[in-house]
Amino acid sequence: MRLWTGLVGSFVEAWAELRIHRTRVLLSLIGVAVAVAALTGIVALGAIAQQSQIETLERQSGRPALLSVSSYNPNSGTTPDVATLDAAFESTMDRYKITYRSRNAYTNLSIQFPDGVRDVQAQVVDQEFGVMHRIRLAQGEWFAASDEERLAPALIVNEVFWNLMGAPALSSHPTITIPGDQPTTAVIVAVTPSAQFEDYPSAYLLTSAFDRIASKALKDQTFPSYEAWVPLDLADQLTVLIQRDMSGALGTDWQTDVVRNDYLAYSDEDPLLFIKLLVTGVAVLILLLGALGLVNISMVTVRQRIREIGIRRSFGATAGRVFFAVMMESVVATMVAGVVGVAIAVLVVKNPWVSSFVSQGVDDVPAFPIEAALIGLASATFVGALAGLLPAVVAVRVRVIDAIRY
Repeated sequence: MRLWTGLVGSFVEAWAELRIHRTRVLLSLIGVAVAVAALTGIVALGAIAQQSQIETLERQSGRPALLSVSSYNPNSGTTPDVATLDAAFESTMDRYKITYRSRNAYTNLSIQFPDGVRDVQAQVVDQEFGVMHRIRLAQGEWFAASDEERLAPALIVNEVFWNLMGAPALSSHPTITIPGDQPTTAVIVAVTPSAQFEDYPSAYLLTSAFDRIASKALKDQTFPSYEAWVPLDLADQLTVLIQRDMSGALGTDWQTDVVRNDYLAYSDEDPLLFIKLLVTGVAVLILLLGALGLVNISMVTVRQRIREIGIRRSFGATAGRVFFAVMMESVVATMVAGVVGVAIAVLVVKNPWVSSFVSQGVDDVPAFPIEAALIGLASATFVGALAGLLPAVVAVRVRVIDAIRY
């Protein structure tokens, strides 16, 4: 109880001193508030940058943990027929309640454009593929469940394809003809952005639509692989189980391989380590600069209060009480500055203009991280303790008679 009373008394005394010297305190803590705001803001912006990098990696290799499943005959190098593979894969996925799974195959389609027929690289996928690979769209929306039953197949094309069509408005439901034994009319439902040097047309097509419109010869030339997005902590266990069940369903003549393809499987090292180290380094530098400025100001302040400290010692204040009081003034002041700095950082980072600028290309923009605010407040408290330590030692070491004569 005595310890608690002493602690509360020190806080009250420190707050009273801050109110008396509020002008000096305000000037001395501007740098701390700015440093904490910069530190907190950088940590928050670093979280957005990290999310952007994660989404880029997931578009390239899929979300963790992404399992790729393939089956073949090790003697002949052939693959089972698609119907058999489909049945084995679907039954295995249903057994383990894996919702996000997709067939993935590449083929070429002949498309009738206004200037003639062109070969288009088509990727045959299921509806879940878009979520599994975070497919970005420049216009429109990814395949919906209703697209599975379209009589006119839905296509998602890249910007090169779209520009070859004359860049029609998607609201007009533009169509394209797929020539063949039975010419098919397809509807463009979305457009994906093309890379800077991408000059060839490409498209996404649902597996169900491909099965309806493709000729037998084209189907025989299309070799699908299968993908499943599973919980990261169950990836190793499910890899073994899926491989076992697929092999059992296909028979002893076929070998099934299940491997992870997502970015976390490529290396034991954290691919985002560089960003984390960069953000941490900048934050620590800002913190040290703020602490250095506050230490200088605190030293000057204590020297100006030497006579006051001597009088307090002469009236019975112990060295510990003086030490703790001087340090707590700095800690309480920097805590207030930390709250102000965190508030400034939140207002800046969540400003609509700033938020839209820094989060360009990020689908799942993270909320302002609580850890950034906690780091800001903890850093302010640490800076206050650090800045108050040396002045407190100086205050304690001053002799009472010399302090009164000062």
